[in-house]
Amino acid sequence: MQRFFILTVCFLAAAVVGRAQDPYIISGKIYDSSAHALLASASVRIKGTSIGTVSAEDGSFHLKTNRKPPLTLVVTSVGYKAQEFEVTQNEGVSISLNTRTVLVDQVVVTASRVSESILRSPVTIEKLDVQSIRASPAPTFYDALTNVKGVQMTTLSLGYQVPNTRGFAGTTNSRFLQMVDGIDNISPGIGAPVANAVGPTELDIESVELIPGAASAIYGLNAINGIANLKTKSPFQYEGLSVYWKEGVNHVNDPDHGAALYSEYAIRWARALTPKWAFKINAAHSQGIDWIANNRHDQYFDVGNKTNAPVAAANPGADLINRYGDEYNSDLKTLTLAGKKYDVSRTGYLEKDLTDYAVGNSKVDASLHYKPNSTTELSYTYRTGWVTNNYQRGNRVRLDGEHIQQHAIDIKSRDFSLKGYYTSENTGNNSFNFRPLGENIDMAFKKSPQWWNDYTTGFNNAYNTSGLATYHDVNSSLAAARTFADAGRFQPGTKAFDSVRNKIIHTNNWDTVGAQMLLKSAFAHVEGQYDWSRLIPFVQILTGANYRNYIVTPDGNNYVNPGAWSDPKRSTDKFHYYTWGAFVQATKQLFDEKLKIVASVRMDKTQYFDPKWNPRIAVVYSPTVQHNFRASFQNGYRFPTLFEGFAYVNNGGVRRLGGVPIISRHLNAFENSYINSSVTAFKNAVNADINTGGLTQSAAIQKEAGVLVQSTYDYIQPEHINSFEAGYKGILFDNKLFVDVDYYFSSYDHFIGQLDITQPKTGTINGVDAAAATQVYNGSVTKYKMWTNSKSRVTNQGLEIGFKYNFYKKFVLTGNASYAAIVSSESTDAFSPAFNTPSWITNLSIGNREILPNTGFTVGWHWQSRFYWNSPLSAGEVPAYGSMDAQVNYHIPGLFSTLKLGATDLLNTRYYQYLGGPTIGAFYYFSVVFDTNPRK
Repeated sequence: MQRFFILTVCFLAAAVVGRAQDPYIISGKIYDSSAHALLASASVRIKGTSIGTVSAEDGSFHLKTNRKPPLTLVVTSVGYKAQEFEVTQNEGVSISLNTRTVLVDQVVVTASRVSESILRSPVTIEKLDVQSIRASPAPTFYDALTNVKGVQMTTLSLGYQVPNTRGFAGTTNSRFLQMVDGIDNISPGIGAPVANAVGPTELDIESVELIPGAASAIYGLNAINGIANLKTKSPFQYEGLSVYWKEGVNHVNDPDHGAALYSEYAIRWARALTPKWAFKINAAHSQGIDWIANNRHDQYFDVGNKTNAPVAAANPGADLINRYGDEYNSDLKTLTLAGKKYDVSRTGYLEKDLTDYAVGNSKVDASLHYKPNSTTELSYTYRTGWVTNNYQRGNRVRLDGEHIQQHAIDIKSRDFSLKGYYTSENTGNNSFNFRPLGENIDMAFKKSPQWWNDYTTGFNNAYNTSGLATYHDVNSSLAAARTFADAGRFQPGTKAFDSVRNKIIHTNNWDTVGAQMLLKSAFAHVEGQYDWSRLIPFVQILTGANYRNYIVTPDGNNYVNPGAWSDPKRSTDKFHYYTWGAFVQATKQLFDEKLKIVASVRMDKTQYFDPKWNPRIAVVYSPTVQHNFRASFQNGYRFPTLFEGFAYVNNGGVRRLGGVPIISRHLNAFENSYINSSVTAFKNAVNADINTGGLTQSAAIQKEAGVLVQSTYDYIQPEHINSFEAGYKGILFDNKLFVDVDYYFSSYDHFIGQLDITQPKTGTINGVDAAAATQVYNGSVTKYKMWTNSKSRVTNQGLEIGFKYNFYKKFVLTGNASYAAIVSSESTDAFSPAFNTPSWITNLSIGNREILPNTGFTVGWHWQSRFYWNSPLSAGEVPAYGSMDAQVNYHIPGLFSTLKLGATDLLNTRYYQYLGGPTIGAFYYFSVVFDTNPRK
C-alpha cells in the first residue's frame, strides 16, 4: 500500500503543474570556431528551463520547445567555454564555440541540492563527466572512481567495489551515501549499496558527482563519510539506439586460477515521442570469474599462546584468514596433551574450496518522462537487477542471485522537487555465509566433542608408541593427531562433499546445520524540497523533508521480530523501522557576488533514538572568476543500519546481536560478560602457568582471574562527527592549469562497531570472580558479537591536492594526492575505531583525446601506502601497491562506433586492498560502443 500511496501523491502533484502549448522546433549546427569543424556532444539548453538536447556527430541539433523565438540558448561542451546565444529564428541556427581551453566549467547539484558552478561549490566536490569516463582506462565508470581525488576503493569482488573518503573505511560502508539521480540505491538488509548492481549502465551514465566527507546537514541519512550521485542521461537530450560490448580476461599468471574470460553487454534505447513525452530502456549483463581470496596467514598465532607452537606453521590452533571452520573464537578448544595445554582448532575449509567464484550481474531499467510545461518534468523509473558475487560483512558471504528492485517517481520543477520510491531486496535461496558453511561441513562429518576426543587419542598413539617417527616428538604428533581425527573427512571435489555442501547452503540455521543467507527487506521513501527564491528574492531559501519506513521480513536467523520476547509467535512477523528528517538552507551572495554564504540546519529522528540536529555553515570567496576560496563547518550523525540495530544471528556458536535495547536487553549480554580480548589473554596466561609454571589448573585460574575484564559497554547510539574544511579551486596560466586543494579536520565519537564478549552460562559476575573464570576457561559460556559504540574520541585530518594541466595542444596531465592520518585518540578500548586508510593515495595520468584523427589515449598510475586493517574477519598490515592502467580508443564516425583497448594493473603486480579480500591482478579488455544518437 505504501508504494501505491507514494505513486498517487506524486502523480497528483504533477497534475497541477500546468498545461503545455504546441511544440516548436529549433534546429541548427555547432562549430569549433578555431578548427572550423562541426562539434559533436555539445549540450544545448534553453536558458531558464530544463529543455535541452545534445548535438549529433555532424554537429546538428534539434530542440523541441513550447516557446517561440526570440530566446536564449546556453551551449556548453567539455573543453570549451560555456556561452549564451540569442536566437531569433527557428532554423539554420549557426553557433561557434570559443576554443579557449577551459579545464573546469561544470555545473553540479549534489553539494547544495541546487545547480551551481563547481568552482563556487561551498564544499569539496569532484565530478566525472562523460568525456572523463570515456577517457578513463578503467573498465567501467564505477571503477573510474578509484582515480578520483580523495577516494579509497575497497574491492570485495569483481564488479563489487566500495568507495570511501576521509578515513574509517570498511567492506560495508554505511557511512557513504550512494544515489542514482538523487535516489538512494542502498540494499536495505545489507545496509549499503551492492556497488552498481542496479545502477546505470555504461551507456546511460552522464556524470558522477562525489562529495568527500560529511554531508548529513542537508542529506541526513548516513552521509558522514561522503556522497556519490550517479546522474543518468535524459531521453529528451540523448535519443537513439546504443549498444555496448566488452570482452576481457583476468587471472593471467594467477597461481590460484587459470586465465578466465569476462563478458559484458548493454543496450540503451531512448526516444522523445513528442516535446512532452519521452522514454528510455536500458539492459545489461556481465559475467566472469571473480578475484580469489586465498590469504593463508595464521591470525591466531599473532594473538594466541606462543607456547602453543614455536612457529605458525606448526600451530595446532591455526586460524587462517580465508579458511573457515577454524576460528579461534568458536572452533577451538584447549586440550591436555603430553602433560601440557595446547589450543587446537578444527581443520576448516579454504574459501576457494567452498565456491566456484562465478560472478554475474543482469539488470534492466525503464523510465517514462513527461513534461507538462517547459519548467517541469515528471518521471517514473523502474530498476531491477540480479547479482552474483562475493561480499563481506562480518564474514565473507556469497550472494548468489540476489534480486533488488526499485520503483521511483520524481517530479522536478523550477521551484520544487518531489521524490517517492520503494526498494526491495531478496537474497534468494542460494546465497550463503562462508564461515558457517565451513564449520558445518566439518560438523556434518564429525561433531566437535568427538573430533577433539579423536585428536587426543591420535596424539597419544603417535607420541607414546615407541618405534614410530613421532615418538616423543610433539610437532609430528600434533600433525598425526589431525590426520587421525580427520580420517574420512569430506574432501573438496568429491560427490560426498558436494552433496553435504548443497544441503547446508540451503538450510537456514547457521548454528549447527546450515549456512543459507536469507534477507527479505524493503523500504519506502518520500522526500521533497522547495526553493523560495522567487518569493524571497534577496536570499535563496531551500527547505526540504523526508520520511523512510523499513519493512523487514524476519527469517529467524538474520532477524527476528522484536516483539517475539513477549510473544514468541510473532518471531517471523514483519516489523517496521522508521526515520524522518527536515532541513532549511539559506544562501546569500554579497559584494557583487564575490562572497557566498551558505547556512543550513537539519533535524533527523529515527525510531528508538532521540532527535539529532545537524548544522552547517559554509563560505565561498571569489575575488575573480578564476580564484575561489572556501571554508565550512558542520556536524553530522549516522544512525544504525537495520543489521546493526536488529541483527539476531547465530553464527557458528557466536550470537551476533543488534544494539537496539529491544533486541538484546533481555539477555544481559552487556551487563554480565567479559571482553573477548581479555578472555584470550586469560586463557593464554593460565596455559602458560600450567605448561611452564607447574601450577595446577585450579591454581592457575585463581591466579589469573584478574586478567578478565568485565564489559562496561552499553546499547547502541548514533555516531557523531564534527568536521571543518577549507579549500581552494582555481584556474591558472591562461586557463591551462586547474588546481583544487582542500584540508579537513574531523572529530568523531560514538563509533558504531562490533564488540566480542563472553558470558558465563550461569551466575552473575562479581568483581574478580574465580567461579566465573572457571566457566570461561572450561568453555561453559555464551559468545556474542554485539553492535555498540566505541568509547574513543578520535580526531583525524587530511590534505588533498588535485590538478589538471593542459600543457601542449590537447595533451592533459592529471594528478592528485591525498594524505590522511589519525591526529589523536583520547582513549583506547576493546574496539578502537578502525581507520583502515592509507596515509597516502596518489594518482597520475597523461592523455590526449585526439592524438591522431579520431584516436585518443590515457596512461595512468595509482599508488597507495601500506596501512593497518582491522575488521571482524581479520586484522593486520595491508601492503603498499602501485598499478599502471592504460587505454587507447578509436572513433569511427561513419559507423557511429568507438573501439577501446585497455588494461588495469597492466604490469600484473597483484595486490589486495583489505585483509581477507581477494587478490587483484591484471584485467585486459576490448570494448565496442555503437551509438546512433539520431536527431529529428
